Amino acid sequence: MKYQANSTALSQSTDCLIIGIYENNEFTKSFNEIDQITKGYLSQLAQSQDLSGKIGQATLLHSLPNLAAKRVLVAGCGKKGETTERQFKQIIQRVTQTLKELNIQQAINNLTDVEIKDRDLFWNVRFTVETIEHSLYQFDEFKSKKADAISLQEIVFNTDDAQAQQAIAEAQAIASGVKAARNIANMPPNICTPAYLAEQAKNLAETSTALSLDVINEEEMSKLGMNAYLAVSRGSQNPAYMSILHFNNAPDKNAKPIVLVGKGLTFDAGGISLKPAADMDEMKYDMCGAASVFGTMKAIAELNLPLNVIGVLAGCENLPDGNAYRPGDILTTMNGLTVEVLNTDAEGRLVLCDALTYVERFEPQYVIDVATLTGACVVALGQHNSGLVSTDDALAEQLLQAAQQTTDKAWRLPLSEEYQEQLKSPFADLANIGGRWGGAITAGAFLSNFTKKYTWAHLDIAGTAWLQGANKGATGENAIITSVKKANIIVAPVSITMPNSMMGEVTSKVSEAVVES
Repeated sequence: MKYQANSTALSQSTDCLIIGIYENNEFTKSFNEIDQITKGYLSQLAQSQDLSGKIGQATLLHSLPNLAAKRVLVAGCGKKGETTERQFKQIIQRVTQTLKELNIQQAINNLTDVEIKDRDLFWNVRFTVETIEHSLYQFDEFKSKKADAISLQEIVFNTDDAQAQQAIAEAQAIASGVKAARNIANMPPNICTPAYLAEQAKNLAETSTALSLDVINEEEMSKLGMNAYLAVSRGSQNPAYMSILHFNNAPDKNAKPIVLVGKGLTFDAGGISLKPAADMDEMKYDMCGAASVFGTMKAIAELNLPLNVIGVLAGCENLPDGNAYRPGDILTTMNGLTVEVLNTDAEGRLVLCDALTYVERFEPQYVIDVATLTGACVVALGQHNSGLVSTDDALAEQLLQAAQQTTDKAWRLPLSEEYQEQLKSPFADLANIGGRWGGAITAGAFLSNFTKKYTWAHLDIAGTAWLQGANKGATGENAIITSVKKANIIVAPVSITMPNSMMGEVTSKVSEAVVES
C-alpha cells in the first residue's frame, strides 16, 4: 500500500473522497468545503437526515455536482470534540472495509480534520495507517484457495503538515513489525518450532547491517546451567533454541542496550499437568511474546533508530512424554536458585528465569520481558489491558506512557513482599506457583528474583495476544515499540501481539484449571 501526504484540491479527480460528519449536523472542515463546491448538496442531505454522524455509519455518494471525484464516502464521527481514540479506530475500520468491498484503488482521506480528544495530526495520520494495515491483514498461507487480491493501492492524506510524511514512515515500519509478528504467531505449531523461530531471526538479521544474531542451542544451555529452561524442553522432540538479535545503531556503540525478552513457547500442552483439550490448539499462541519481540526488532531496524537493542526469542516447547519434567521436581536455575515444580503448566516463568539471568552479561540499560504468562492476568484485566509488573517506578511509568501513546493499554499490578511469601517452598528456594490468588502478580514476583542486577519490567500479554471465535488469530498488537525513540522505551504495536506493544487487544478463554495461557 502506498501512502502520501499533501495538500490536495478537493475538486481533483479520485476514486473516492473520504470526509467526516459529526452528530447534530455539525460538519468537519472538508465537509463544509465540499458542500460549497456542490452548492449546498451535502448540507441538504444532512438536514434531511440522509447522512448520519453516528460512529460506525458510512454513506457512499456518487457523482456529486461540480465534483470530479467518482465517489464521496461520508463517515460518521460522533459528537464534535468528543471523538475518542477507540471511536476513531472504529471509524477507520469501517471506512477501510467499505473501500475494500467497493474495489476502490485510490482514495483521498480528509479525516485528518477530525478532532480527537488529546491527539494531534501526527497521531491521527500514524494511527490511521496502522489501523488500515491491520484491517487489511490476511493469513491464507495454508489455504488452497487464496483470498482475493486487495484492489486498494493508495491513500492520500489531505494535509500540508510537514510531520505527516514522517508519521506515515513510522506507521509503515510499525505496521510491518505487527504483520511479521502476526504471521509468525499464526503459523501452526508443526511449522513454527523453536528452530523455525531461529530461522526467522536469521532471515531478519540479514536485512540490516546493524543486525546480528546469536543462537544458543541445548548443548550450550546445558553448559551455562540453564536447567530450568531445559527441563521444560525435555518432553519435546523439538529442541529448544534461544535466538538473540543484536541491533547496534547508537552513536555510541558502547552504549548500554535495551533488552527485550520474549517468551517463545511454540506449543504449550501443559506438560504432565496437561491442559484441558478444549481450545488447546490456541496454545500455539504461547509464543506471542517472542513474536512481539521479533516484530519490534523488525520495526526498529526499518526505522533505523539510533539505539542499541537486543531482542531475545526464548524458543521452547512444553509437551508430556516419559522424559518430561514432573510436579515435585527441583530444578537448579542458571543463577543458582532452586525451584520446586508444583505445576508443569507454569513453564513460561521457568524458561524466562534462565533467559533473564543470561541477559545480565549485556549490562543492559533495562530489560523488558513480554509473555503470555498467566490466565490469571486475563481474569484480572480481561481482553483489553496487558499486565505490567516492575521493580522500578520510572520504567513502569515510561511503559504506561508508551501504552497510552499507542492505545495499547497496560495496567500496573502491585509487587510487594507479601507476594513472595506465596512462593515459599519447604524443599527449595522457590516454588514455581504461588497458589490461586493473585496469580499474575506471583508470576511476576517469581521472575523478579532473577532480575536483581538490572532495571526490569514484565508485561503479561495473555489477555491481549490473540482473538478467539470468528476473528481467531494473533493481534500482533502487543506493544513494544512505542516511544523507543524518546527516552528509549520501545513499546508500540508490534504484538504481536501485541497489538497495539509488545502491547495490544486480545482475547483468551481461561479455565481455572489452567495456570498459564
